[in-house]
Amino acid sequence: MQALSSLRSWLIPTTRKQWALLVFLGLVMALAIGLWQLAPPNFPLFQLSWQGWVTLAITFIAFLFNAFSSVSPDVTFLGALAVLFLSGILDEKQALSGFSNSGVITIGVLYMVVTGLQQTGGLAWISQEVLGLPKGLNAALIRLMLPVIGLSAFLNNTPLVAMFIPVVNDWSRKLRISPSKLMIPLSYAAIFGGMCTLIGTSTNLVVNGLLIAQTDLPGLSLFSVTPISLPCVLFGTVFVMVSHPWLLPERKPAISDHDDPRQYTVEMVVEAKSPLTGKTVTQAGLRQLPGLFLMEIVRGQDVLPAVSPQEKLRDYDQLVFVGAVDSIVDLQKLRGLQPATDQVFKLDAPRSERQLIEAVVSNTCPLMGQTIREGQFRKRYNAVVLAVARNGERLVGKMGDVRLQPGDTLLLESHPSFLQQHRGSRDFYLFTSIPDSEPLRHEKAPLALIILVAMVVLAAFGWLTMLQAAIVATVFMLLTRCCSSDRAFQSVEWSVLLVVAAALGLSEALDSTGAAQAIAASFLQLTGRDPWIALVVIYGLTTLITEIITNNAAAALVFPIALSLSQELGVSFMPFVMIIMVGASASFATPIGYQTNLMVYGPGGYRFMDFMRIGLPLNLLFWAVTVTITPWIYPF
Repeated sequence: MQALSSLRSWLIPTTRKQWALLVFLGLVMALAIGLWQLAPPNFPLFQLSWQGWVTLAITFIAFLFNAFSSVSPDVTFLGALAVLFLSGILDEKQALSGFSNSGVITIGVLYMVVTGLQQTGGLAWISQEVLGLPKGLNAALIRLMLPVIGLSAFLNNTPLVAMFIPVVNDWSRKLRISPSKLMIPLSYAAIFGGMCTLIGTSTNLVVNGLLIAQTDLPGLSLFSVTPISLPCVLFGTVFVMVSHPWLLPERKPAISDHDDPRQYTVEMVVEAKSPLTGKTVTQAGLRQLPGLFLMEIVRGQDVLPAVSPQEKLRDYDQLVFVGAVDSIVDLQKLRGLQPATDQVFKLDAPRSERQLIEAVVSNTCPLMGQTIREGQFRKRYNAVVLAVARNGERLVGKMGDVRLQPGDTLLLESHPSFLQQHRGSRDFYLFTSIPDSEPLRHEKAPLALIILVAMVVLAAFGWLTMLQAAIVATVFMLLTRCCSSDRAFQSVEWSVLLVVAAALGLSEALDSTGAAQAIAASFLQLTGRDPWIALVVIYGLTTLITEIITNNAAAALVFPIALSLSQELGVSFMPFVMIIMVGASASFATPIGYQTNLMVYGPGGYRFMDFMRIGLPLNLLFWAVTVTITPWIYPF
């Protein structure tokens, strides 16, 4: 009965998602019937083998699952790839080709490079110096998109987005803006900038390589595509700025509505010669930590109970904060601040190998009724109490003078082994490790930034491939202890890599069965002898294949078709080259068409249709601008 009820609910749509699916399927069926009636018998799609039809059907079903179901993308695409492999359409080598693809491996290695920047505080420095603290979403989008566009024109946009994702995530919390309002603009800005120069994206380099290998034309210069892509970037940026209130979703709040209500009291000290010394409380970023309140400053024998935002910090100022645990973790990562208790420097494990742990004091704890200092908490548990939460009560005095009571929640700094050693202890009710709470290695931040710049230079000038440069950077991050090996491997987003690898497997199936070529040839039959119409169709075909498979695969598939078409029409091939470069990069309507879209998919909390909502009109805008400008810059 439950199955019949579920079937009836889908046959009789009641939700917006079900209506959208019904409309989508209706349009596809109408298009298929129209094509069947109007197309000639020798239409390329009609000549497709059964393997090609099965591949198209499985790819179509995978897209439906992504768009209209709650099944995760990695499960969907791995399932589709498994069907193609088990049916014999793909052999073992073809099915696994995506998992050995250099682009997939490069993305995985770059996660480790970014971890080195995170653990040294290099990302926090970039956030503070480049992004700042703008007021309002419009100002935030400008401060985010313009630098990313400029940087991605000369740096590969994949590592750039990997570097900015954790920065933007923290930045959104400080600005109290949902990450979903910023992550898509981050990806789009990287795509915008990447298409502006020859080295900005691997797609442009692929097209240039094909141009040199398959024609007598000279290779492109660094700025050959700039006169066409720059107007697209300007229109695209304006479109995002104007449309974001309606088209960008607010998938999750900057601060969860279900945040832990516990209020910790924590004390921090301004280090000697700290970069925060001489800055006001606002300039130091101590007013922008959500859920955290600077209650007082202890300066020698003086206590400043009502701290002004314009109060300037001094060396050895003791800052007393009250707030939520997430913001205390952010506080611990600020360069120039350290815990007020010197006990953290007496623990056995190096600070870089520790983490924050929450523990609730039980009524059988032997330290109950004693102060933290009297009970010698550090010696007993090899952990230091950084903060205490007690039913929202404001705890006065120094942390060592707090008398423990049953139910007190302690924020501890200790080695991760603390959890295993005391898991069965009756001294505490509950243990919880705080993710990403390792103390930062600020002294190594300049070294991590130098490694990053060296990686970019080595790849940009062609001295090493992007993968080789990323591997070298990762090795140096580990050897110089900018990050630990455990943390580096934990940082890899395996679900993202699985989706990319499986999508490349589907791309291989579309190519090997002739399905992609049949689609391309079918579209090209509609062009006639008009070169401008041919240009319009080539762009549409390129961007369609890009959204279905990947940008580099789309460029490689469409290039020979466009070359033969230009030769048949007797016109210059250069307009088609530019169209392919822009069309293959301008992937905005799906999260899988471009790797940066896929990278922000999870951190932004997006759904598949979120990209379609803002990306489809942006695709159409780029299409119109590009095919209008290109013949003026590169005549037929």
